[in-house]
Amino acid sequence: MEFGFDERTEELRTQVREFMDEMVFPNEPVLAAQIEEERGTWREPPIIFELQREARARGLWNLFLPKREGGAGLTNLQYAPLAELMGHSPALAPSAFNCAAPDTGNMELLAEFGSPEQQARWLKPLLDAQIRSAFCMTEPEVASSDAANISTSITRDGDDYVINGRKWFSTGAMNPECAIFIVMGKTDPTAPKHRQQSMILVPRETAGVDVKRGMRVFGNADSGHGGHAEIQFTDVRVPASNLIAGEGMGFAIAQGRLGPGRIHHCMRAIGMAERALQLMCTRVLNRTAFGKPLAEQGVIGEWIADARVRIEANRLLVLKTAWLMDTVGNRGAHAEIQAIKIAVPAMTEWILDKAIQAHGAAGVTQDFPLAALWTGARTLRLADGPDEVHKRSLAHRELKKYSAG
Repeated sequence: MEFGFDERTEELRTQVREFMDEMVFPNEPVLAAQIEEERGTWREPPIIFELQREARARGLWNLFLPKREGGAGLTNLQYAPLAELMGHSPALAPSAFNCAAPDTGNMELLAEFGSPEQQARWLKPLLDAQIRSAFCMTEPEVASSDAANISTSITRDGDDYVINGRKWFSTGAMNPECAIFIVMGKTDPTAPKHRQQSMILVPRETAGVDVKRGMRVFGNADSGHGGHAEIQFTDVRVPASNLIAGEGMGFAIAQGRLGPGRIHHCMRAIGMAERALQLMCTRVLNRTAFGKPLAEQGVIGEWIADARVRIEANRLLVLKTAWLMDTVGNRGAHAEIQAIKIAVPAMTEWILDKAIQAHGAAGVTQDFPLAALWTGARTLRLADGPDEVHKRSLAHRELKKYSAG
């Protein structure tokens, strides 16, 4: 395994780091102020559009996507250190580079599974950041960690499909610029378990679509990212041509979407952990308690040492996973994708917790990014599958090695 960064990756790392220093970090207070001004509108703050124009002008655009599909043409291993840098400011940087979820996953989905007509109508404007999108999978009525439980119906009626069901935590759907929903539901409840589900494109303005409310996450509306909507679909009728890749393809599409999405989250989470460690070290070197700097208090030194070890170990696991995805494909890297999804958010949450503790009361306020970062890390242990589901699957895979005989 070779994890050394090639010349192109090093050039892009330098460019992304310069953009972060010049454009992103100085504008974090601007973002916070604009979110306050736009509160209740769910619109993206104007500073995001300003940074997008600058990132595009510098050629730092759609870095996550293969070139043939409108992206930069990077491998997962090349993209990993760039996403890590974006993770230092997850509220602003990924959107500035047009590399933010859920649009990244939806663009990958449409690029791989969408028809030419679907790509022309929806993928192209997403690649150009002209519209936003949402992914409607999770439901409030069932345990959606088992996607087979999803009960939304997608029923064929002549040249149309009719959708009925209720979704929630559809990230970005509160944003008025969110023009298209990708909805997962059942087209054939009698089919084999993993052939019951399909995915279909539902334009926001379709009759019967009711975006009811934005869900609060740890009390935060997350309005800067367009919120996390609860949506009711009542007799929503769309053309049959809006179905993605055919009936019964929902599970296959979901796996194709979630694999890259999971590693992208983990790449950025490494950056979140680095930002937390940086803030913690700066804080404890400049605060005195009981007659000496906090940095000289024994327990804090242990936190810092443990944090560095955990970051390095988890980064290597993420890079190994990226390398495997590039060399043997997502299916061949399935166990490693599960492993990083278990390990990295928990590691990041632990380091953020210690950084908050080192900051005292200031750590839970808006004066530092730590509280928001912690919320993101903790939520990530549920997003794209909770820890327990990944552990169950990974344990099953491990046991299978010893029970084959």
